[in-house]
Amino acid sequence: MWMSSRAGAVPGSVFALMDAAKGRARARGLPIIDLSIGSSDQSPPETVLEALREATRDPLTYRYPLFSDTAPLREAAATYLLRRFGIKVDPETEVLPLIGAQEGLAHLLLAVTDPGDTLLLPDPGYPPYLGAAAVAGLKTVPLPLLPERGFLPDLETLPEDLRPRALLLNYPNNPTSAVASVAFFEEAAAWCRRRGTLLIHDHPYAELTFGDYRAPSALEAGLNGVVELHSLSKTHHMGGFRVGFAAGDAGALAALARVKGAVDFHAYLGIQRAATLALSLPDAVGRAGTAVFQARRDALVPALRELGWEVQWPQASMYAWARVPGLTDSVAYAVHAAEECGVVVSPGRAFGERGEGFVRFALVQPPEVLLEAAKRLAGVEIGAAVFRGG
Repeated sequence: MWMSSRAGAVPGSVFALMDAAKGRARARGLPIIDLSIGSSDQSPPETVLEALREATRDPLTYRYPLFSDTAPLREAAATYLLRRFGIKVDPETEVLPLIGAQEGLAHLLLAVTDPGDTLLLPDPGYPPYLGAAAVAGLKTVPLPLLPERGFLPDLETLPEDLRPRALLLNYPNNPTSAVASVAFFEEAAAWCRRRGTLLIHDHPYAELTFGDYRAPSALEAGLNGVVELHSLSKTHHMGGFRVGFAAGDAGALAALARVKGAVDFHAYLGIQRAATLALSLPDAVGRAGTAVFQARRDALVPALRELGWEVQWPQASMYAWARVPGLTDSVAYAVHAAEECGVVVSPGRAFGERGEGFVRFALVQPPEVLLEAAKRLAGVEIGAAVFRGG
């Protein structure tokens, strides 16, 4: 009775099905290995935690934070972008703190689009993208990410008369773990500028990279018509803190600030202080946790390949994206696997039509647990169940 058309348009989540399947497995006494949610199991740097503890003892942090209070965080973000990517931004007009990148994207779409506008977004892609688009009342056009192209979109094959209001990209990518080059971002930015399209780049895995690989920024293609969303959830393991920042086109950020000013204040000042310190840490400290995820990748990928599954070797992110031969109903398989062996993965179909036939593993358990998960999955029959849910 009270649900608006916007709320009704938000897609349902298959992860509720996975949670129910996990409950049934527990009821059978199965030990659960949950690899479905990409939430870091590591702790933030101790100095960051201490900064937050100290802030909680400072009564000046208890009030509503205003935009002027965010200056230290904006300046730290600008310094980080210059140090890491060689990008110079004005912390006053080209950086805006966020209560997490997911919140930032939802508010950004409200700020720069009108109902009925077109959003071009990846398929497969992070499921909340569709929810944010639905709340903004947007028409979505899926952008296929194909294995044969390294899960990079081919923008030049799109119709010449297509004029989306915004294009949403995400590299290093969730769920595929694919990466992109500066040249790719330059081509994407040029494509958008020719069409009057805002390029939005969701960049939460900027520092969660392996070996010598370093992820570039879309802002290296220029700030005009480009907004990038950064998060401290992954590299600094601060997911529950809900803090990040947007950087890029000053006009788009001014619109975002206007929407945010109507619906929220900024993050608690103590969290801002912790985030400011985190962004100011030496790169080696900020990247210390990547070795943990790299070791997990090195354990899981060969084990999945031994099952005959097709898995690219991730250069970044905290996921392994596996194509399972003969799999035609990834939701049914994921539910069945959870119920039968207690291993919980994300079905590829949850990320879009192009995700069918795949499953996603989050590298959120130690190597020995990941190996145990692969061992259990070896005994789960592909196609043993058919999903009949709504």
